[in-house]
Amino acid sequence: MAITAQEVNKLRQKTGAGMMDCKKALTEADGDFEKAIDILRKKGQKVSASRADRETKEGVVVTHVSEDSKTGTLISLTCETDFVAKNEEFSAFANAILEKAVAANASSIDEVMALPFEGITIGEKITEMTGKIGEKIEVSHLEKVSGEVVEPYVHSNGKLGVLVALTNTGGADVSDAAKDVAMQIAAMSPVAVDKDGVDASVVEREIEVGKDQARQEGKPEAMLEKIALGKLNKFYKENTLLSQAFVKDSSQTIAQYLDSVNKGLTVADFKRVSIG
Repeated sequence: MAITAQEVNKLRQKTGAGMMDCKKALTEADGDFEKAIDILRKKGQKVSASRADRETKEGVVVTHVSEDSKTGTLISLTCETDFVAKNEEFSAFANAILEKAVAANASSIDEVMALPFEGITIGEKITEMTGKIGEKIEVSHLEKVSGEVVEPYVHSNGKLGVLVALTNTGGADVSDAAKDVAMQIAAMSPVAVDKDGVDASVVEREIEVGKDQARQEGKPEAMLEKIALGKLNKFYKENTLLSQAFVKDSSQTIAQYLDSVNKGLTVADFKRVSIG
């Protein structure tokens, strides 16, 4: 099938691989973007491990934490251009939607869209604003976490937001630690709290890629499984929150840092949303 320059450039920006390598991978994958990424990885190309930020939309992320700091809610309101995203009316609308969602304890985007807003529903209001602004607008994310302490973080550009819930606080003030962990999540984009939280399909994919990399390096077939499992452990260390090196002190992991703050302190859950 014909591969467009736009598709090649998108893959190049995502992976860091060369233009020709990207074109060959897309051709081999019959235009399947994710399959092309795997092809590049198997051939040893430098490929970003991130899978979280594939959309190229603009917008804002807003958060709310309950008065008792035990429940956090996050939504993203997205649009087509940065010009609209930076408009005060757009940000105010996002916060108004969040307020309605929190008050109604909404648990899905569909529920949010059906909530009343100025005599109509939020969904109808979005349609109205789309006609006014001339751009597609949508609520793209609704995320919630609960724990003994919930901490929010929104990056200065408004397009990256985090909620993290800590547990086993022992009644101590752990707000500074919660802030550190929220910023760690924002910076390092972990895929799960620990290896037990990694989706089985991701584990299978990493093992398969590890085997193919080892095979490309000429390693014997009998050694491929062991080598792949070693690479999987490295993946866990780099991509699961509690095993990651603490960005403020790389001599300890996040698990060790939290334990040093309060014995047994750990992460119950987190959500990270990035636009663009």
